[in-house]
Amino acid sequence: MKRNRGGTMTKKPTKNICVPIDGSENAKRSLDYLNLIFGHEHSLKVTLLYILPTLPPLLVEEQKKNSAIAKKLKAVEAKNVEVAGKYLSEAKAVLVGKGFSGTAVKTIHHQKEVGVARDICRFSDRSATDAVMVSTKGRSRLQSFFMGEVSANLLEHCPQSPIWLLEPVVKKKTVMICVDNSENALRAVDHAGFMLSGTDAPVILFHTKRHLRRFVPKEVLEEAPELEELWKQAAGEQITPVMKKANEMLLKAGLKEDQISTKIVDGSRSAANDILKAVKRYDCGTIVMGRRGLTGVKELIMGSVTRKVLEELNEKAVWIVR
Repeated sequence: MKRNRGGTMTKKPTKNICVPIDGSENAKRSLDYLNLIFGHEHSLKVTLLYILPTLPPLLVEEQKKNSAIAKKLKAVEAKNVEVAGKYLSEAKAVLVGKGFSGTAVKTIHHQKEVGVARDICRFSDRSATDAVMVSTKGRSRLQSFFMGEVSANLLEHCPQSPIWLLEPVVKKKTVMICVDNSENALRAVDHAGFMLSGTDAPVILFHTKRHLRRFVPKEVLEEAPELEELWKQAAGEQITPVMKKANEMLLKAGLKEDQISTKIVDGSRSAANDILKAVKRYDCGTIVMGRRGLTGVKELIMGSVTRKVLEELNEKAVWIVR
């Protein structure tokens, strides 16, 4: 059931998703993901958001001195609003064409105030949306929209809403939730349970046991190989109650028992590689991750595991939860 920011429950599990639009075909194609996971009959509200560009400060100052420039700049601003309306209408038409109710799809444009990422975050927090979904490829062919400053700022400045980063085309419905012993991982489970309740998406709770070589030099292990077996046993015993709790959280959220499976694997030295291999092996389309794990270090998008997974993103969605 739908939870508000205070943690109380309401009867109807309506989910609210904010989707920034930049006018690109990739941004419109990314809307297919909502149809894949939820479908048009799901209780879903979508806000399509366009951040209007701002004029350079130098020109803004000039218009105060020159009425002709002021008139031209006013025309430019009017054109920006017109373009925003066009992009938003086209995006809404995509969802309506898939059967989504027009009343469930809202379009909003805002003048840029601080910066694209921060303005998106501010809007999301004010609107209490449950997630911000953005295509990893925007208008630029040279650089992914979410591999630079905008991505880092979104993850840094959205303290409330999880961020969904996705390739324009995601074909697989299976969702893999990465679980470790951290509270952050359980928050990711909580978010996934709420968002996926009422859907038929298969869900995998996945844990990769950290290889002892991530802590102890290879030469040491060669001298005492029994340490690795002891470590595997202890790691398995430690994660078992966590995985059980995660499973119970999903069931309580409304997922069906036969919808959920659990996978625990012996990890390599790279948790990111283990995740990527599992995504391929289990044919997943979505990965759910906490922003930081057991280390407690503020990783954001530059964290080693998250960064590696995003670098290898191909026809996948990644939900990043604080």
